[in-house]
Amino acid sequence: MFVFVCAGCGAELTSPLSQVTLPIHARQKYGNGIQLPVLMESGTFAVDPEPWGPPWRRWEETDPEEAAARGIYAPVHALSDAVPDAIVIAPGDTRGTVLIPENAGGYCCGLDWGDGPNMACEACGLPVASRIDDCSLWQAVWLDADAVRRHPVDAADADNGPLSWPELVAEGKVTPPVEPIAGWGSRMGSHYWWSWNPQWEAAAGHALAHLLVASQGHPVTVPNGLAEEMFQRALDTLLPANAPPRRAVLAGPDRRPAPDADILLVPIHPQTGETWTPADPPTSAYSVPLPFGVWLWLAFPEPHLPVVPASGILPEGVLRDDPPAPRAHHLFRADSGTFQDTLVRLPAARSPWLREVLHNLTHHLRTGIF
Repeated sequence: MFVFVCAGCGAELTSPLSQVTLPIHARQKYGNGIQLPVLMESGTFAVDPEPWGPPWRRWEETDPEEAAARGIYAPVHALSDAVPDAIVIAPGDTRGTVLIPENAGGYCCGLDWGDGPNMACEACGLPVASRIDDCSLWQAVWLDADAVRRHPVDAADADNGPLSWPELVAEGKVTPPVEPIAGWGSRMGSHYWWSWNPQWEAAAGHALAHLLVASQGHPVTVPNGLAEEMFQRALDTLLPANAPPRRAVLAGPDRRPAPDADILLVPIHPQTGETWTPADPPTSAYSVPLPFGVWLWLAFPEPHLPVVPASGILPEGVLRDDPPAPRAHHLFRADSGTFQDTLVRLPAARSPWLREVLHNLTHHLRTGIF
């Protein structure tokens, strides 16, 4: 467990926090006028190793070799020259901070990065963080790596380390594929509708980039059901149909991979960021990472019940009145921003056919796969 303190005066700026992996959807911009919830669970923090935010430098002003040294292998609109290793926390976990009103510019429905850090240390006034709650952005506080220091603390309720894979499966913390989405801008105020979960769309964008690399230019098949809804339409659009197909299967804890699989859809450990790998036998299949909560729902579609159901049967003449599971009103679309950000950071993006996919991204947006 750690607390973050002001680099200027040492005042505590957060409650005790434990580190987890950075969510794949951390930098997602979703829709227009959408009210997204808090990014991080209370009591946790994550570190983004890459710089993000102003100052920005256009791709035309960047040496491709410099970009490759930073892990970017295909053209992007702009590169950030901000300080890397920003720390993201839930807004409710901040302590001893105040807003800087004059740095809250550039927003639509709330606060964004605008004119730089918009939160300061209450004790000494040093700008230390950016509070983000604008529409279509995940609510969070991003601590500036140069303005804070991490101090270990003894917490009586601290755990003894990350959960094992079997423990994660038993815990059963799934991410549902469909959820109510809130929007601003209606004359009636906030309004809600059922839609695909933005976390699933970001996870699909991230995984789709890996699936294209794993395809080696061949068509790819994925398991029937939700995985098919997530990926097959995009794969069929982006990949040629005149070659032997490669087979992707779900694999992970309690899901042994099929021996003839070419590609494995595997979970990411939510606390360590480790990607699950089969222990035995070794496999040459390409591993495509998915957030654990998304993978768990795909691998074990029936959600875990919060309580054990009562024994026995319903009395005669009594009918169940459970409402049907809600469905989204449109076909699934992978998040284009997450897809692009992931693919340009894979070395295979240097290949001409993947450069062509990136070049035609606007066209693919019109087709509705993103």
